[in-house]
Amino acid sequence: MLHTSDWHLGRSFHRIGLLQAQRAFIDHLVSAVHEHEADVVLVSGDVYDRAVPPLAAVELFDEALHRLADAGVPTVMISGNHDSPRRLGVGAGLIERAGIHLRTDPAGCGSPVLLSDAHGDVAFYGLPYLEPALVREELGAPRGGHQAVLRAAMDRVRADLAARPAGTRSVVLAHAFVAGGAGSDSERDITVGGVASVSPETFDGVDYAALGHLHGCQTITERVRYSGSPLAYSFSEADHRKTMWLVDLGAGGALTAERLDCPVPRPLARIRGRLDELLGDPRLEKHEQAWVEATLTDPHRPEEPMARLARRFPHVVSLVLEPDRAPEDPHASYAQRLRGRTDHQIAGDFVAHVRGGRGPDDAESTVLTGAIDAVRLAAALGEEAR
Repeated sequence: MLHTSDWHLGRSFHRIGLLQAQRAFIDHLVSAVHEHEADVVLVSGDVYDRAVPPLAAVELFDEALHRLADAGVPTVMISGNHDSPRRLGVGAGLIERAGIHLRTDPAGCGSPVLLSDAHGDVAFYGLPYLEPALVREELGAPRGGHQAVLRAAMDRVRADLAARPAGTRSVVLAHAFVAGGAGSDSERDITVGGVASVSPETFDGVDYAALGHLHGCQTITERVRYSGSPLAYSFSEADHRKTMWLVDLGAGGALTAERLDCPVPRPLARIRGRLDELLGDPRLEKHEQAWVEATLTDPHRPEEPMARLARRFPHVVSLVLEPDRAPEDPHASYAQRLRGRTDHQIAGDFVAHVRGGRGPDDAESTVLTGAIDAVRLAAALGEEAR
């Protein structure tokens, strides 16, 4: 199994188009299918970067589907929180005839794609991104939240699997934030009620969970893994090694996995210091051809900092000003004071600020949580309707 996710076709990097780099990844994916004689390709959501992708991204996706179909290797693909399930799922029944299995409807969680090898059947269950407020009733979840709806979906998976012949192996594709995973700056927040993560135990009972959403390749447990995105989409991913998982699922569910490196269009580098230091430090020579994010710590903004940096680092694309000041300095930037805080915490801080230090009580916190989640849901529905 070749496990990948989070292609984000159509996304740019600091206004730099990445379509050619994404096309190079598709070339690499198809080559890997042939080189490693893959039996199936798994794509765990966020195929596109937004619900209404640009035409060039749609064309690249169409090209990818044709090439995977021509390779004669089945592909199982789910929608992620960036995708429009309805748009991505258009023509799914017809496309399935070519071996491309699109799973975008939550109602189909318990209906697997059945494939076989020398050891018997393997059931592939596609769990598209589950927005709790939209799917709770349909899945019969007892309450809202990611944990509840994903558990309800997995209950359907386990029920279907229990009715199949003994020895049937199982794989789940899911798009979620699983506890223990490390996020980055380029993933869209899916927090509901202040809680975004679900427990790894949610996937108990299946042989492999192929996860999408987090952009770093990581192993949550031996059988629960993120492939990560094939390209870096923020400087927080500067230290990521971008890969796919090549997973061998043997008889009885025996599992081995190895990482296959993805092509890197240009390395990323984060450099920090005063402008004169960055321009003169010989240790930074290795970053001169990288995409660079420069954080300047000069007490006052230097003159023409971007132009001066570009003379040494021609691919500098991001400039951050963080003057060396004491943390309590009233001139500390708004972004610095909010760094690492959730929407719910920021709203609570505001309440405390306007009430002389008294933050929201439990009832008020519930109201704030409901209001923030309602805004998130309205935004998600609005994007889907566009």
